[in-house]
Amino acid sequence: MARLREWLRENRGFLLFLVGFLFFRTAIADWNPVPSASMRPTILEGDVVFVERVAYDWKLPLTDISLRRTGEPRRGDVVTFGSPRDGTRLIKRIVAVPGDTVELRGDRLILNGEPATYAPVEEVAETLVPGVAVRGLREIEQWGGQRRVVQFLPEVRARRDFGPVVVPADQFFMMGDNRDNSEDSRFIGFVPRRLIIGQAHRVLVSADITGRWAPRWDRFAAPLR
Repeated sequence: MARLREWLRENRGFLLFLVGFLFFRTAIADWNPVPSASMRPTILEGDVVFVERVAYDWKLPLTDISLRRTGEPRRGDVVTFGSPRDGTRLIKRIVAVPGDTVELRGDRLILNGEPATYAPVEEVAETLVPGVAVRGLREIEQWGGQRRVVQFLPEVRARRDFGPVVVPADQFFMMGDNRDNSEDSRFIGFVPRRLIIGQAHRVLVSADITGRWAPRWDRFAAPLR
């Protein structure tokens, strides 16, 4: 016991730093590596994104218990959350908020009866698995004054028709920007607000995980739009 007390005394500064660091990551801000392609082209595999945990709620650390609401999740926000199906941490975009009616027809978004508009950007070769690439179509999607680049993969099987459904109170409809390669609310259902971890604002660092982890310098500190 005496040795333990001596060790605690000698390492008090480090322990205080560790406690503060853990509190910061679990209560205020976090950074998350992204392993999947579901948010291409906005977020790439190998990006590490900065997540503001207090964007919407002050939560009791390591729980989903909200102590105070600090903001409201909005359409277009990129957020991290726990999957309502199995708790897996995911990152997607909020497409519809409580009270919205959301529908997809032929991969085209219809929100509250108003179709989004689309403008072609480019055609790319999208790698599904090493050695297998398909055609990817990137387009600017616009609705309600918001615009973002989304991607479609016409050569793969996907859920391109959905709804219409009305988003319940305190729940949200999430979608990946890589519309035909994303397990989102079309499959896992609405996401309760309590499962939202925080808002992702920008890429901190990035590395090409398929190219020997070469740094993507142009993505360092890049904002998410």
